[in-house]
Amino acid sequence: MTVSQLCKECGFEIVNLEEDREITGGVYCCDLLSFVMGRAPADGVWFTVMGNLNAVAVASLSDVACVVLCEGIPMDEPGLAKAKEQGINILRASMPIFEAAHKAFQVL
Repeated sequence: MTVSQLCKECGFEIVNLEEDREITGGVYCCDLLSFVMGRAPADGVWFTVMGNLNAVAVASLSDVACVVLCEGIPMDEPGLAKAKEQGINILRASMPIFEAAHKAFQVL
């Protein structure tokens, strides 16, 4: 499944979609950036409430297919600019992290 297909299936909003990557790594939920760097699966979906530049850097290092900002959290402007520059896919969900991740897990 691709990032855009996941977005459509789960009702997530596209904030930034630079490359419609294939999702093969599963889901990962965490807001502790050092954990994400070492544990998020490459080509996976990372669920968080961290909508900032640091999250974009960690997404790049972790090579996740996309980041899903939960609870309706927006990506700040510096973070969005860097996501566009580095080709990081950002989605947004209005629901809590567990619900969003569970929904994605069901369709993946």
